Amino acid sequence: MGREAEMNDVKPPRRGWIGKFKLYFLTGLIALAPVAITAYILWNLFFTIDNWLAGIYRMVPWLTIDGKPVPGLGFVSVIIIILLAGVVARNLVGGQLLRTAEQQLVKVPMVRGIYVAVKQISKAFFGSNGASFRKVVMIPFPTRGIYAIGFLTADAAPEIQRKTDQEMVSVFLPTTPNPTSGYLLAVARRDVIELSMTVEEAMKLVISGGAVVPEDRVGEFLKKQVQDVEPADHSHSLEGASSSTVSGV
Repeated sequence: MGREAEMNDVKPPRRGWIGKFKLYFLTGLIALAPVAITAYILWNLFFTIDNWLAGIYRMVPWLTIDGKPVPGLGFVSVIIIILLAGVVARNLVGGQLLRTAEQQLVKVPMVRGIYVAVKQISKAFFGSNGASFRKVVMIPFPTRGIYAIGFLTADAAPEIQRKTDQEMVSVFLPTTPNPTSGYLLAVARRDVIELSMTVEEAMKLVISGGAVVPEDRVGEFLKKQVQDVEPADHSHSLEGASSSTVSGV
């Protein structure tokens, strides 16, 4: 009893002012870092877009302050231009005009290759039926027994399928912590392991170097697989199981 009382009387050592300073500083850093980094990225993105039309607005005196364009004017103008381009492209007459202009543009030798490549990439990333980042997958990389997180983009090119004589898929393998660069890999479909995490969750995992771990979605993934199976399939599998059991007796 006396020993228990002695143990209860023992108090944890008090932190000195240096320990408290480190604790509060690290806590504040963790709290403010995401906000500060996000604000910094948005701030630089805003001024980058805002400066795209700066040269044009400098020629209009009433749109400048001390020789510089009104802050935010270029950003708003770019947004309006994108919206107007969308309206024109969705219009029957505007769409026909864009197609005519495109036909003339692709006739220029050097411009054609650049324009077609950029258009295909834009459709892949921004199109409603785009093939980019369909699923999060895990593939053996750089060797067997070691796996990397990647994004299934599409089936591999037909020539790759023929030369390898097997079903191949294209996988984008991002680098850490900068996922905007990476590798395009042609991987055999049998070596691809699909994951249930979302693309956004996988991006956080890659950017953080594995520190931000997404929630386990195994239960949701299995539930969806069961729901996708029709009742007829269940009965068929049960009949098959029964017949195999009888034949094995």
